[in-house]
Amino acid sequence: MRGLACVLMFQTHCYDSWLSPGARQSKFFMYSQLGGTFPAPLFLFLAGISFALVTEKLWKKNLPPAQIARATIRRGAEIFAFGLLFRLQEYLIAWGWAPLSDLLRVDILNTIGLSMMLMGLLCWLVLSMHRGAQTRLTLVLASAGTALLISLLTPPLWTTWRPNWLPWPLESYIDGVHNLGTPQAGLFPVFPWTAFAFVGLAAGFVLQSQWARQREALTFFLAGAAGLGFVAASRWLDARPRQLYAVYDYWHTSPNFWLIRVGMLLVILTASYAWCRWGAGHWGFNPLIQLGQASLLVYWVHIEFVYGRFSILPKHSESIRTASLGLLTIFLAMLTLAFLRTRLKGRGAEILAWLRRPASAH
Repeated sequence: MRGLACVLMFQTHCYDSWLSPGARQSKFFMYSQLGGTFPAPLFLFLAGISFALVTEKLWKKNLPPAQIARATIRRGAEIFAFGLLFRLQEYLIAWGWAPLSDLLRVDILNTIGLSMMLMGLLCWLVLSMHRGAQTRLTLVLASAGTALLISLLTPPLWTTWRPNWLPWPLESYIDGVHNLGTPQAGLFPVFPWTAFAFVGLAAGFVLQSQWARQREALTFFLAGAAGLGFVAASRWLDARPRQLYAVYDYWHTSPNFWLIRVGMLLVILTASYAWCRWGAGHWGFNPLIQLGQASLLVYWVHIEFVYGRFSILPKHSESIRTASLGLLTIFLAMLTLAFLRTRLKGRGAEILAWLRRPASAH
């Protein structure tokens, strides 16, 4: 699923950066950007599942809740620091024309790190209060409830309840306002994005339950069925003549759009399971799996060759055909980078010795 998120991210960024104004008016670009609504939810959803796996492992070792929280929150802080470091790198590469405020943009890495810290806090609260047979159920309900609450609070926090009394670098983590006075669609504040991580956390704890392990295929297909149900429910709710909120923005803050994406995430989860169990996941080399194993690296690198100073094509001036060739180039380059990253990981001493060998021969 991370590999799929990478591919969707590549195509979204490439077409957004390179297509000419005329090409951006096409239906092709519209569908490209629609596909671009999934990479961030996929990354956050998978971060939640991974967080549940780690928490479960530590929980089964009978570690105290405080120790589990320290380990998991520390990891979230590391990802958050990577996000800040990424912003610093972007600013230094774009030295001379990037505004200083870019250092404080709320990007996806910042939000993943912050989401992990918030999930660590929630798990600590639950594990501190519940250590019996109902602990897993409580974790699932608390995670799903938190996700729903974040989604429901998003519309007012972006409009009528905006915390504009906060300094903009702090407010931006709530509503993505940055320093522009109004929430920005291209940023990734806690509301609503962190809700996808909490959905993943709930899913992760469900998937690790004894019932789910004994009925693996059934569990995944039930998840897919639930996802289709969420999609149908979202469409039904959106068609109601009355809306709950004073300001209704379907594409940016609506809980209905959040719900349909949660449904699609569960459908993608089921499809990924089927792919890996009965499909091409059995092949010797799988590009999606390879990309997923180095998703942070390819995210970090591809940005510079698409949006940055080293963009491989002129920005906002290309046809769909030329931009597609550029996308293919980025895909192959990032696949090669991911392949080298996974193959060479942990072999630094061996490579260094090989590089020194010719000099030693003299």
